[in-house]
Amino acid sequence: MKPCAALMPFLLALLALPAGSGMAADADYRAIAGGTLRSVLPADGVAAPAGVAPYLLRTRLVTNAEFAAFLQRTPAWQPGLVPALMAAPSYLSGWRSATDYAPLAGDAPVVRVGWYAARAYCESEGGRLPRWYEWEFAAAADAGRPDARDDPEWLAHILGWYADAGKQPPHSVAAGEANYYGIHDLHGLVWEWVEDYSGLFVNADSRANGDQKMLDYCGGAAVSLADRRNYAILMRLALLSAMEARQDGANLGFRCVRDPVPHDQGSKP
Repeated sequence: MKPCAALMPFLLALLALPAGSGMAADADYRAIAGGTLRSVLPADGVAAPAGVAPYLLRTRLVTNAEFAAFLQRTPAWQPGLVPALMAAPSYLSGWRSATDYAPLAGDAPVVRVGWYAARAYCESEGGRLPRWYEWEFAAAADAGRPDARDDPEWLAHILGWYADAGKQPPHSVAAGEANYYGIHDLHGLVWEWVEDYSGLFVNADSRANGDQKMLDYCGGAAVSLADRRNYAILMRLALLSAMEARQDGANLGFRCVRDPVPHDQGSKP
């Protein structure tokens, strides 16, 4: 069967869903004003800061319980029903069944979810995955400052997780203090998908074979050693740029973003 033909039943099932059928009304989003970001990925590829427009960021990572509810509302995304082109065999591999996340905790972040499924979940909440600059902008903050990246103690604290990342299943979301914007767990719990993950490194081609991907990942990590201030962020870039959209990971989760509604929307006749 041709790839397009194999996807048709899946696409028809999604089109049959009523509008807003997956909306999660209780998800908490915080408005972030945006601004100028001194990014590890300069806007011009050299040194220019990036401009970040206002956006609303989900305060918590999507949990196992939330994703299970999404699968109940949207059976087309259940393991075994998603086409192989859009989900790896390891998709939700730690779950007991398609909608039963046991033995994992319901308030732990959902992992083993690829980019396609994460994006579909965010769309069900009326949102999308965050773009890299949006994630990096919010992740620069500590509990009291919008940008703590020049603080050696804070940097040492967040780097501590990267030394042990993946050794234990992620614990409950929002167990610690929120940052300056009211956002939890941007560091220290899981890696996170972003909408534009595949374009983060120009030398990381999503079509490359496994050996090339590993070189991209290890190369990115080695380069980051030249600037310890950026090490944690560059590790995320290296990981994400080596991924394929259908792939997942034992410590790879996601959160969502919503675009602000214009003040005058709905006011015109």
